[in-house]
Amino acid sequence: MVDLPDRYNVAADLLDRNLAAGRAAKTAIHSATGDVTYGDLHKLACGAARALLDLSVRREERVLIAGYDSPGWVAAFLGAIRIGAVPVPVNPLLQRSEDYDHFIEDSLARVVVVDANTEEKLKPAAERAQHRPRTMRNDMITKGDEIEAAPTRRDDMAFWLYSSGSTGKPKAVVHLQHDIPYTCVTYAEQVLGITEKDTTFSTTGLFHAYGFGNNLTFPYWVGASTVLHAGRHTPATVLETIEKRRPTLFFSAPTLYNAILNFDGAKSRDLSSIRHCVAAAEALPAEVWRRWKDAFGLTILDGVGSTEMLHIYCSNRLDDVKPGSSGKPVPGYELKILDDEGGPVPKGEAGDLYVKGDSALALYWAQHEKSKRSILGEWFFTGDRYRVDKDGFYWYEGRSDDMIKVSGLWVSPIEIESALLEHGAVAESAVVGVSVDGFTKIKAFVIAKPEAIKGDTLVAELQEHCKSRLQRFQYPHLIEFVPELPKTVTGKIQRYKLREKEAAPA
Repeated sequence: MVDLPDRYNVAADLLDRNLAAGRAAKTAIHSATGDVTYGDLHKLACGAARALLDLSVRREERVLIAGYDSPGWVAAFLGAIRIGAVPVPVNPLLQRSEDYDHFIEDSLARVVVVDANTEEKLKPAAERAQHRPRTMRNDMITKGDEIEAAPTRRDDMAFWLYSSGSTGKPKAVVHLQHDIPYTCVTYAEQVLGITEKDTTFSTTGLFHAYGFGNNLTFPYWVGASTVLHAGRHTPATVLETIEKRRPTLFFSAPTLYNAILNFDGAKSRDLSSIRHCVAAAEALPAEVWRRWKDAFGLTILDGVGSTEMLHIYCSNRLDDVKPGSSGKPVPGYELKILDDEGGPVPKGEAGDLYVKGDSALALYWAQHEKSKRSILGEWFFTGDRYRVDKDGFYWYEGRSDDMIKVSGLWVSPIEIESALLEHGAVAESAVVGVSVDGFTKIKAFVIAKPEAIKGDTLVAELQEHCKSRLQRFQYPHLIEFVPELPKTVTGKIQRYKLREKEAAPA
């Protein structure tokens, strides 16, 4: 799929290929602090590399990066790999300093890279760590002279990403030098059809595998431009950025697509520059897909990926799409669905999804047992339950631990949530299984639209609404109206928190 030499440094490749192609003066990054050309970014990466060397960072030592998306973030990431060190991006939006203790201790980072937004949280965390890493500001990185790239190998450790996980502490996913090119020649080239003429804009940050591909590795692979926005995204900031920067490829999560559709005046905004919209991080309800198509005339390409596989490995295409599905395998990846005993399931029935492709993680750092359970030869156990229809489209049935078994029958929370979303009174919902007198019942947590009248009448109406669209047993026995739902920073609903809330003693 991609032919790389044994000696290969992906950070050098991503920049040097653009300089060799004559793109030194082309804009690589649009940001609030100003545009940065490929030539400038190369010098910034070399400046970051020199700063890390001056802090005594050695090959394969970890460099934790906790900052908002910016040219300095990119320079620190590429500069670290350039000298053979291992950058470890983490979420900059965590609220407490203590939230970073695990990342620093687990990675044994030699240096913690911060910016003006995160320094106050990260410095105390670095000082608490037993090995006392140094801190460095990425917004103070200056251009530097050429730093020769370390002679790393294609199968050397290149970077880590922490999985968002469902329970417990995040796990470090170890990726190799060749993993990035593999995602670029598979999904980026063959599904997106990305070229140097494109400008990408992702509402998911660079610390996350999805945003990392969207707004860093994919555009740099072909010499395109990116738009980096620091901080949280809202419907207002997203729409303003699209109108100002005119991206051609827009990447977001289903929750934000839905929020934009519900934003006052959104339908009158100018999204005409966009040729592809992409969704990932959670299943995209068919109703949101249809509303987006009706509002803007744009098709959202929904797909599924993971931190462990680095990006999307199953996706809809512009000319081959089924709303509500995750599409078909991306060229270069293979999928299979197995039952609890490890045998293939009949077509149309749900089972555990396994994926094979050369962007897969090498291991979970310091998690030997977890690595053995998840990496089975060439196959990775995703923990997602899927079914395949007669046309070869994959349909998400929820996480293996999110599925609900009621009276001996498996129920997908996704199907019920999608049905609820089709009701005019529902803005968002999350469905879990709860125990009532020892029996499992289906409970829906619903955010009602402001104009909806919440009460027993609406509960009964929503239950009948689900019964009319799904199997008779696939309806919420219980409905609770709530002001918000627990989510990860990328908008993924954390159903396990709702289950834990219900299981807690009164």
